[in-house]
Formats: sequence, structure tokens, C-alpha cells
Amino acid sequence: MKLFNTMTNSKEEFKPIREGKVSMYVCGPTVYNHAHIGNTRPMIVFDVLRRLFEFRGYEVSYASNFTDVDDKIIKAAKEEGISEKELAEKYIKAYEDIRDGLNLEKVTYAPRVTETMDKIIEFIDALVKNGSAYVVDGDVYFRVSKINDYGCLSGIRIDDLLAGASERVEDTDKKESPLDFALWKKTDEGIQWDSPWSKGRPGWHTECVVMINDRFDNGRIDIHGGGHDLKFPHHENEIAQSEAFHQHKIANYWMHNQMININNEKMSKSLGNVKWAKDLLNELGVNVYKWLMLSTHYRNPLNFTDEVVANVKKEVSKVQNVLSAAALYLQTHSGSLNQPYDQCTLNAMAEILEDDLNTSNALTAILDQVKVLNGALRSREKNLALIESNYATLVKMTELMGFKFDVKVMSDEDIALYQQWDAYKQQKDFENADKLRAKLMERGIL
Repeated sequence: MKLFNTMTNSKEEFKPIREGKVSMYVCGPTVYNHAHIGNTRPMIVFDVLRRLFEFRGYEVSYASNFTDVDDKIIKAAKEEGISEKELAEKYIKAYEDIRDGLNLEKVTYAPRVTETMDKIIEFIDALVKNGSAYVVDGDVYFRVSKINDYGCLSGIRIDDLLAGASERVEDTDKKESPLDFALWKKTDEGIQWDSPWSKGRPGWHTECVVMINDRFDNGRIDIHGGGHDLKFPHHENEIAQSEAFHQHKIANYWMHNQMININNEKMSKSLGNVKWAKDLLNELGVNVYKWLMLSTHYRNPLNFTDEVVANVKKEVSKVQNVLSAAALYLQTHSGSLNQPYDQCTLNAMAEILEDDLNTSNALTAILDQVKVLNGALRSREKNLALIESNYATLVKMTELMGFKFDVKVMSDEDIALYQQWDAYKQQKDFENADKLRAKLMERGIL
């Protein structure tokens, strides 16, 4: 398997830290609002990667966090007239509903910042004691000057940053360098915790490092994933803290998915073109939604247009229609829906995905299998075993990508009704055939 490593800016052969095991961490949401479709792209992309590893026999430990401490949460809680905890719980539940609706595998760990606070304070304290961080009036800052290769992930040069670094916590003139970033913020607003330095809350960049450190041995993982927008400063600052604490860069492989455009424009609240995941999932359904997200390679921007959606709907319909037709034929001709799939075809598709998760080509492989199954169904001399195998193979291919295609599982009564309808047609008894057809349509069989 080869994955594009953002750290080296090259495609590399994947070699796990521990044989047969894979550790992954994907940055999760700050829970102050519902998920937009951009939030779901990494959820879907890294779910496919996880499924691929599991198909190849790896044991996968997959963590994705919830940031439930943030200035945006404080502001939103005030606007909604509820506590920060209530607001966070509300939107965590909304995110979990989206995960379920998208047919994503459950993450192994879903740590929350509020549940990791003691470890965060201990971690910051260790950085202060080893000289990597310093305290000013109750705030704690990280000394970027302690890291010789700061900017190694993003490729940003120190000289280019001196105009000011982008942070999610308040910048002040207290810092030794404008590049230093906050690990702890003294505040009397919103939720706070006691610490050796002040009453306050942690900086965003520290939270993920500590949650990884808490869940994985020596704070080191195989793969760290997230959106392209997190490369700098968030992931860069994670690496800096890990180097100061552990003398390593957290992850052996860094993977970043690109952003989503709406009609060739960046999706943003300022442009008013944000699409919410819950609305689009309800409008399109799980398979069209995920097919759309996987139709473009994860390292390329995904352009959302009406034309793209229309094309995706056609492709998904081809898969659903042939699966439904094959399931109907097999059940009414003493066939089985649970025969073994063709291992060679699945391996070929897995090899496509093993080339840096090439989901667009994998979808093409699914459509090729649709043609194969259609050919078997349309043959004058139908081969039941061949239809069974091709059907099972197509089902397995869609499952490997995380799709959820449903077919009608028929009862004995359904089958008898269908066979009688078919017999009436053969006898050209169209009056009775039409009556039975209406019943079959009511049962969702035709």
C-alpha cells in the first residue's frame, strides 16, 4: 500500500509501527454547530482507508476527537441560552447522527477535551519544566525557537511567519516571539479549570497532542489525518509540542484531504454557500452523498455542482438497479444472495485503493462490475452460479467503500406471488398479470 505523506510531499509505501496493527487519528469537529459537508469529507475518506486496512487483515485503532472547549462554543451557548456543556452535547449527538446516517464504522476512541483536562494540564506543566514553554501572567506559551525544523509539515519558513502566526486563541504582546502559541489561556469567561498557572482553559493546538498521547503508546501513531486547512498552524503546532515532549513528530504518515467548492467557489459562511450535511443527506440519501464525496481523489478539491450531482445519481442508480434485479432473479429462481464473492475481483479493487486511496478509480471498478452482472442477467442461457458470484462480488465491492445498498428480501409468499405473476405473463393472461403486478408493486418487489 502506498500513501501520500504530506510530511515528505511524496507517495510512500505504508509500513506500520506494529506488525498487523494500524493506529489512526483524524481531527474531529469543534462542536458549536451542525456538520457542514466539508466536515464530512475526512470522515468518509478515512473511513474507506480504515475499511481497506481491515479488508487486508489489519487491526485498526481509529480515534477522532470532539473539541468541546472553545471560544466559539461559549459564544454559541450564549446565543442559544444554554450552557456550554448542553450545547456541546447537542452537537456531538448531531455529529453522531451524521456518522450513523453515512454508514461509517464506529470510531475506536472518541475523546473529548473536557474529559482529558487533567492530562492536558500535566502535559503543559512538563513543557514548562523542560523549558519548551513559559508562563506570563497566568498564560502559558510554547517557545517555537526550541524546534529547529518548525514548518517541516507545511513548508512555511520562519522568516515568512514573523508578520504574525494564525492562532485560535487570543494573541497578546506578552509573547517572547510572535511565533509562539498559547498552551493555556487565563480567562474568567466561560468554562474554566484550575491549573498551576491560572484559572482558564487550554489552547486548541495542545488538545489533540494530549488526546493522542493519552490513547496511543508513547504518543506515536501510524497515520494522522485531517483537512488541508489544518496543516498550519494546527498540525504544525502539534508536531512542535510532540518534538518537545517525546522527540518525535507524532505520526509516521500525515494525510490531508482537500476542501469543497460550491460551483467553483470556496464554501464559506461569508459567501453564504455553506451546505449542511444533515440537509444534503436527507436530500440525496447515503449512497449518492458518499459517491459524490468519493468521486474525486481526496487530495483534489471537490467541486459541488448540479451537473456533478446529476451524474452521480445516474451512476448510483445503475448499481442499485442491477443489485435489485439480480436479487429478484436469484430469489425467484432458487438462487442464494449469500454465495462467496470472487476474491480476484475484490483484490484488484483493493489494489486500486492501495494506490493512495484512489476512490475515483475504485468507483469505476464498481461500475465495471455492474456491467458484468448486467451481462449475466441478460444472457439467454442464464448461469445461476455466475449470477450468484457476480452479485456477491458487487455487494462486497460496495461494502468495501462503505456504501449501503438495500435489496428486497422476499418471503415465501412474495416468491410464490411473483412466480404466479410470471406464469400469467407467459400464458398471456394479462388481466390477472396486471392484478398481481399491482400487489407486487405494493410490496416493493417491482
